[in-house]
Amino acid sequence: MKNITLKDQCARYTLADEVRAQGIYPYYRPISSGQDPVVKMADGREVLMFGSNSYLGLSDDPRLKEAAIKAIEKYGTSCSGSRFLNGTLDLHEELEAKLARFVGKEEAVTYSTGFQVNLGVVSCLSPRGSFVFLDALDHACIIDGSRLGFGDVRKFPHNDMTVLERRLRATPRSAQKLIVVDGVYSMEGDIAPLPQIVELCEKYNASVMVDDAHALGVIGVNGSGTASYYGLTDKTDLIMGTFSKSFGSLGGFIAGDHTVIDFIKHNSRSLIFSASMTPAAVAAASTALDIMINEPERREHLWMVTRHAQDAFRAAGFDIGHTQSPIIPLFVRDTVKAMTVVREAYEQGVFITPVIAPAVPESDVLIRFALMATHTKEQVDHAVEVLTGIFKNLGIIA
Repeated sequence: MKNITLKDQCARYTLADEVRAQGIYPYYRPISSGQDPVVKMADGREVLMFGSNSYLGLSDDPRLKEAAIKAIEKYGTSCSGSRFLNGTLDLHEELEAKLARFVGKEEAVTYSTGFQVNLGVVSCLSPRGSFVFLDALDHACIIDGSRLGFGDVRKFPHNDMTVLERRLRATPRSAQKLIVVDGVYSMEGDIAPLPQIVELCEKYNASVMVDDAHALGVIGVNGSGTASYYGLTDKTDLIMGTFSKSFGSLGGFIAGDHTVIDFIKHNSRSLIFSASMTPAAVAAASTALDIMINEPERREHLWMVTRHAQDAFRAAGFDIGHTQSPIIPLFVRDTVKAMTVVREAYEQGVFITPVIAPAVPESDVLIRFALMATHTKEQVDHAVEVLTGIFKNLGIIA
């Protein structure tokens, strides 16, 4: 029997090369400008950006840049250690206090990325004998966090409260139970039915954690997220957020009661054993939070262009599912056609991204169209016109 080397194993993966050979490879496209409504690509062309998570359009805001530069001048470029040891700055603690107030919780702690938050929090809160309940469309980092824990993981179909209750009913009432859901789902754009989840938590002695990566800055009072949107902040045990979307920075946080956050700070491996957020990232996120609160017109404009885009796509015959947010899924339901759409849209000056298996089932392959507060109605109209022509030519819509 031939010995299998690492290179042999990796060489078995041929999908990317197959797609490249067809001229429709849609990933790792280098950009040479900020994440604005119009971006400059490395090949020199300018395209409309509808693939960014910068919902409030702050990632290229001069105020965030200035805050980041000042932080570098005072603190340097790195904390050179973990929060647990030498990597805690006064900046971190100031931001954490602001975040806790913002989402209505006692305490918060920041991580170097949002992925690290879910990886570390879900794993350390799922000991042996506990149960973790996950929505089938939860983000990959939630799933990976559950795999690192020792709890019994049980999934339920997307937003299906009947099956969730069945799963809860089948577990011992005395056992620790944690339900983890996205607030706004990153591909489909719909919102978790938090009122029903809270009712089930009270009925079956469970706790709930909401991943608000795509909700902060978008829904709730001042953009404070899903729990605020439903008026259920006091009944939502943990609120997670990232800084790489509406905050225009990099990092993440978890907020909750002091007792729970203190436990996390001393047991979450992805916090304790990772370098802390850089000074520039902390300062940028803190400035973004101030803007988020003080400039509600940004969010108002975001929702204006969102409603405009949703109406335009529906009128043109697109299937956009049940989106309730600036994330608009354009269902294609075919991988090759989805990648072809991305290539042809790029050639006509529109940057969009495909979502294919295993991120979604093959039957739900889609184009993810995302809005920013800095987009105009005219830019949206142009993109809808371009995509309508492509979808019709490919036979995706009539």
